[in-house]
Amino acid sequence: MDKKTIKTALISVFHKDGLDQLLEKLHAEGVEFLSTGGTQAFIESLGYPCRKVEEVTTYPSILGGRVKTLHPKIFGGILGRRELDSDRQQMAQYEIPEIDLVIVDLYPFEQTVASGASAEDIIEKIDIGGISLIRAGAKNFNDVVIIPSKEQYRPLLDILNAQGAVTTLEQRRRFATEAFGVSSHYDTAIHGWFVG
Repeated sequence: MDKKTIKTALISVFHKDGLDQLLEKLHAEGVEFLSTGGTQAFIESLGYPCRKVEEVTTYPSILGGRVKTLHPKIFGGILGRRELDSDRQQMAQYEIPEIDLVIVDLYPFEQTVASGASAEDIIEKIDIGGISLIRAGAKNFNDVVIIPSKEQYRPLLDILNAQGAVTTLEQRRRFATEAFGVSSHYDTAIHGWFVG
C-alpha cells in the first residue's frame, strides 16, 4: 500500500528548537510518542504523554548515555516489514512495537570541532544511536517516515497540515533520500577530522 498512517513516533533530538509545532500537530493527530532523556522531558514539559524507550527495551540508558536506543525492540520496530507475515509474527512474538516515524537530530560534531574542543569531547559527539536510527528509518522508507534533521520539520509539518498523519511512498522516499544525504555528510565530516 502506497499510503501509510503514522501511529507511533520515536523522537530523539539534540536541538529542541522548532520541535514544538511538530509535536503539537502529531499529538492532535493521535500519534503516540516514544523518547529518551532530555527529549522525553521536553515533550512532557509541553503537556504531551511520552513513553520511555526504557519501558520498551527494559534497559536503562547506559555507559554515560552512549547506549540508549540501540536495542532489537527499537530497531525491530523501525526495520520490520509490515507486508511480511514472518516479520509481523516475530514483532508480535518479541513484543516489538511498530515505529512509523523517526525524528532525529544528530550530535553537533562539526560545531564541536570548530569550537576548538578537546579530542575527547569531539569523540563523544560522534553520534552512534542517532545515525543508526537515520539509516534504519531510511532503509525501511516503505513503512517509515525518517526526519533526519530539524531542517525537515517544516516539510513534515506541511504534509501533516495537508494530509493528516498519512504519507505517500513518494514522500517517504524523499525523506529517505534526504536522510542518506545527512548521514553521508556527517560521516564525511568525521572522516575529515580523523584524517586531520
